[in-house]
Amino acid sequence: MEAIYIPQLTKAPERTEVIPVEEFIAGLETLTPVRGQVRVQHQVNYLEVSGKAETIVTLTCHRCLQQYNYRLSIDTSEMIWLDESASLPYEGAIDKEVAVEDLIESLPPQGYFNPSEWLYEQLCLEMPQKQLCKSDCAGITADTSMTDKVGDRRWASLEALKKQLP
Repeated sequence: MEAIYIPQLTKAPERTEVIPVEEFIAGLETLTPVRGQVRVQHQVNYLEVSGKAETIVTLTCHRCLQQYNYRLSIDTSEMIWLDESASLPYEGAIDKEVAVEDLIESLPPQGYFNPSEWLYEQLCLEMPQKQLCKSDCAGITADTSMTDKVGDRRWASLEALKKQLP
């Protein structure tokens, strides 16, 4: 997917561009290509971006460490403000309190919107925090039936010594 030059969106029909998606996204390891669409609409002082997409990823269960396939899908939208100061480098302090209303995405009005980067971010946000292969996963279990009978031969001398003690 190519980046969209934001001023060119104003010349598109209904100031909207719909981008069909069927490709692998760089940085996102998936079994299938990401399939869906991204819709970008220019609303004078902000972009209204929405997307529906799905793919299959391989995750590792946090309990049993087995790999399993997971269907990752999104149906989301976001407003990205067009702000001239978005292209300026940040000059403020590193440790600065930020108000909730300042936690917004912004792009310069004469800049580019990268739909593939936006899609990557949205899919990453949708990854499950708790990765479990199934809801009742028992986790890693030791097979004690073999160790009780055969035992670890490296401890054989200690076992013999324990038997000699009263």
